[in-house]
Amino acid sequence: MMKTEIQNPAQYGWGPFPFGDDGARVFDIRYDPVFKAVFTKDTADSRGALSYLISALIGRTVTVEAITANEPATTFLGQKKIRYDIACRSKNGEPVNVEMSFHPIEDELNRLEYFASRLFVGQDIQGIEKSYADLKGSYQISILAQKLFFPDKSLTHVFEFYDPQTHVSLDGKIRIITLELEKTAVFIGKSVEEMTSAERWAACFQYLTDEAKREKINEIIDCEEGIAMAMNALCQVTADEEEYARLTSLMKGELDWRSSMNDAKREGLAEGRNEASLEIAQKMKGMGDSIEKIHTITGLPLETIEQM
Repeated sequence: MMKTEIQNPAQYGWGPFPFGDDGARVFDIRYDPVFKAVFTKDTADSRGALSYLISALIGRTVTVEAITANEPATTFLGQKKIRYDIACRSKNGEPVNVEMSFHPIEDELNRLEYFASRLFVGQDIQGIEKSYADLKGSYQISILAQKLFFPDKSLTHVFEFYDPQTHVSLDGKIRIITLELEKTAVFIGKSVEEMTSAERWAACFQYLTDEAKREKINEIIDCEEGIAMAMNALCQVTADEEEYARLTSLMKGELDWRSSMNDAKREGLAEGRNEASLEIAQKMKGMGDSIEKIHTITGLPLETIEQM
């Protein structure tokens, strides 16, 4: 396999690739805006990196022909549940969705099925010259960070339709593929040569900004051409001051939005608990329980209970 030369990172102020002495300007690629910026540029490195990533997860060589980045404005990051990061098409026409979910939602698995269905039925088979036989295999790929969804130690899962009683496959064309980054701890101690391509990608995603894993990540970059292309693309994104500012704004917008959602959730839970406590206190007082007992059970102030 031909090696890809890493551009000199010193010109970007990074120091030894991919880490600077102070970690400056090393974006965490698990953030959605950074992930899209690296894999959706109209460059040889970006297009090649995406092809290699998809190939590693599907298990065969795939060449990406067309890419569509589904990126809303910063103020609409809350609409993530109705979009996917990268929609692309392989050279032979297979539709593929790829997403980095840094903060997977509780209903992530249902969301996967929803998008997998949309991806498959979105293919054009209209016209008398086309039939169901013209449908291509579709791949819904989700890279899941910071949360585990499956209890086993398998890094990747490939889901398809099958009979759960007989385990006979429908041999259909819809595939849902997951990569759980939290499971990289299981194999990160292996040598780079022993790792699979999917494991190398997962390790790079998970530990790119981890100073303690600097040597291992550099070994992976040297060994995996597609990852080297991705790092080149990341260098190019970071070197562009306008793009750097845009990504910083997007990441700040996402963090601010999630912070506001968490604050609202906490306030809502607190309000709900307070209303429940008041209702319990009213019932206990109606039953003749003492103010001290009500206070102990509900935690409400004595003054509040007295005024009921």
